[in-house]
Amino acid sequence: MSYIPHTEEEIKKMLETIGVSSIEELFADIKEDLRPKSFNLPEGKSEFEVKEHMEKLSSKNNSNLINFIGGGFYDHYIPAVVDAIVSRSEFYTPYTPYQPECSQGVLQTIYEYQTAICNLTDMEVSNASLYDGGSALFEGMMMAWRITGRNKFIIDGSLNPIYQKMLSTYTKNLPFEIIRIPPHVNEIERDLIYKNLDDKTACIILQNPNFFGTVEDYTDIVEKAHSFGALAVISVYPVSLGLIKTPGEMGADIVTGEGQSLGIPLSFGGPYFGFLCSKKEFVRKMPGRIVGATVDKDGNRRFVLTLQTREQHIRRQKATSNICTNAALCALRALIFLSILGKDGFVEFAKLNYNKSEFTKNVLKEIPGVEILNTQTFNEFTIRIPKDGREVVKKMVDKGFLAGIPLGNFFKGMENCILITVTEKRKKEEILKFAQGLKNEINI
Repeated sequence: MSYIPHTEEEIKKMLETIGVSSIEELFADIKEDLRPKSFNLPEGKSEFEVKEHMEKLSSKNNSNLINFIGGGFYDHYIPAVVDAIVSRSEFYTPYTPYQPECSQGVLQTIYEYQTAICNLTDMEVSNASLYDGGSALFEGMMMAWRITGRNKFIIDGSLNPIYQKMLSTYTKNLPFEIIRIPPHVNEIERDLIYKNLDDKTACIILQNPNFFGTVEDYTDIVEKAHSFGALAVISVYPVSLGLIKTPGEMGADIVTGEGQSLGIPLSFGGPYFGFLCSKKEFVRKMPGRIVGATVDKDGNRRFVLTLQTREQHIRRQKATSNICTNAALCALRALIFLSILGKDGFVEFAKLNYNKSEFTKNVLKEIPGVEILNTQTFNEFTIRIPKDGREVVKKMVDKGFLAGIPLGNFFKGMENCILITVTEKRKKEEILKFAQGLKNEINI
């Protein structure tokens, strides 16, 4: 397909072919008042002028701020080799591998990605990836609906509020009964869950660590859900799985998560990817597609798109989801990232996050007026201060810090609370300087 603009001669020939004399005559059926007189676009610029304009816009960004923001998207170090490998043209440019005979490389990378995600979560099957953590969680919710045939869902209120909004949007016009457990900084109120759990419940949706950073063992909740024939869907932060109990070990049925922390740089809106895995018995209820291993007629191991229960391939009413693609390139970045670190390296990576977060907690709790609200955490935690968190975070920018997420933006009654995240990138001197800046700000 050519993208060269039409010449005047070509336009004239096309108009003659369809029997009109001008562009105006072609659009004569459209009323004048409905036609745009102008698109308010400036005159075209040279490459030099465009580059100069874009550099001027980008100079407004401040990329030198020290980042203590998390809440689902994290400032982790990405080894240079990730970009080097993923930018190879055979990875960077291929289309969907519909023809396995000429797509073995891409298919194998997706297969290896699925294996890596299963190893990470201790689950049995994974799909080829989804758009992001929120859409993956919704798809996990829909899986539970298809598996159980029930339409009641219990959602932990300490789930990432972005995910909660996405679930509300996706399910707005579906015949679901949604029970939300009130948000909690520390342990979830099990009695409230058990009170609402019955034989109409499709699943319980949990997050570990929760949005406030608290780590919990949900094994007892999972077992209780199973006693009513309900499923347990757990959203996880993958880096934490280098240290904490995996959802598979807790007995989870479906596991989802945001994959950005696995080798994908922070970017306003993405692209990121979501992962979704489950017990093998539910594999035919999974959305999207799955790559499997087989043998060809000569007995050689080969890879194919083995399950594709999506509307693009089968009747729409029979599809498990209207998800028609996957985030293959981002998933490949995650595979490269995990492969480079290896099992021992990943555990060390998780330990660095945990240790630096614990160091930061110990420093901050010595500041008069700062209260650490949760102690059993991984690399983020919630503090309460004597001032409005939004104002303090705003003023900390002038001191060179992105000081965390003001929780008053999401939760009533938490106007004085901030969610602080500490990754492996934060140096001791940065943490001490951050603590001093916070101390000065809240004691002014």
